Amino acid sequence: MKSYHFNPDLAFIKSDWKGNIKIYDKFVFEQTIEEIPFSAIAKYAILPNPQKKEKKEDKFVPTTIRNIDFLTNEKDKIVWLGHSSFYIEINGKRIITDPVFGDISFFLKRKTIFPCSPSDFKDIDYILLSHGHRDHLDLPSLNLLSKNNPNAHILCPLKIGEIIKKYTPFRQTTEAGWWQKFSLSDIDISFLPAKHWNRRHLTDFNTTLWGSFLIQGKKTSIYFAGDSAKGDHFSAIKNVFQDIDYALMPIGAYKPSFLMEWAHLSPDEAIDAFHQLGAQHFIPMHYGTFDLSHEPASEPVKIIEKRKLNNSLKGNLIIPNIGEAVFIPHHN
Repeated sequence: MKSYHFNPDLAFIKSDWKGNIKIYDKFVFEQTIEEIPFSAIAKYAILPNPQKKEKKEDKFVPTTIRNIDFLTNEKDKIVWLGHSSFYIEINGKRIITDPVFGDISFFLKRKTIFPCSPSDFKDIDYILLSHGHRDHLDLPSLNLLSKNNPNAHILCPLKIGEIIKKYTPFRQTTEAGWWQKFSLSDIDISFLPAKHWNRRHLTDFNTTLWGSFLIQGKKTSIYFAGDSAKGDHFSAIKNVFQDIDYALMPIGAYKPSFLMEWAHLSPDEAIDAFHQLGAQHFIPMHYGTFDLSHEPASEPVKIIEKRKLNNSLKGNLIIPNIGEAVFIPHHN
């Protein structure tokens, strides 16, 4: 009934960690299977959105800078591509997180312009996939990437590799459980906890894992949160990794809270999580690109900006445009 799962070829970061728990063949966050209550789903279906008018009138879309300049210089950088997709260059390695280049489906259209052509991405070293939801693991985008990057190494949660091998040409795939470090010779990348869930089809609830990543270069560390609800895992990460420089934090898709609190952070919860991580620079993501929830499009980033102004957000807030490079300074 209860079993522990991990990649036996990878080292554990925490000596007391036994692996990710599965109960009845479903991954769990801690010790119990957490499903969104049917009452919350029914409530969502019945109750109207109290911000419906405000949301309809809110035409906010993040600004996109159309360019390939960030691909033509070799400086260390973080570039937001929209939603949870980032292009990261660090220590000469090229990394993309959760690549989604276009519409997710006929019903879920991309609202923002992509900053370049997917064919512009070449010599990508690593593709990081946080989980299997379609706004994070997009097979058409991965197949586009594979054309110019056939040797890119996919780093992903347990059981996600099976999807990659079945539906994409990528063959270099490594799965990890939480608190495991990928065996890479040129950069340190660790797979860490998140409080979320997974489903791509009707019958595969939590059969694949989800999580977050920490990328550690020679002098800079970047935390990519993926999707997560609030939890004590952020403090647990801080206890192991003392010096996180940049935290890429999700701030959107949080209303109605009675439904979304099971999977996503609100802006204020993202700030709390950032403080728990002890990171220096806050870069928001997971807002403005897709319409996933009830809040008006501009609300998440307005809240973040307001919290910074009244000093509720401790640390440096960076809100880049899509396609705008955030250059990582080199410290001697």
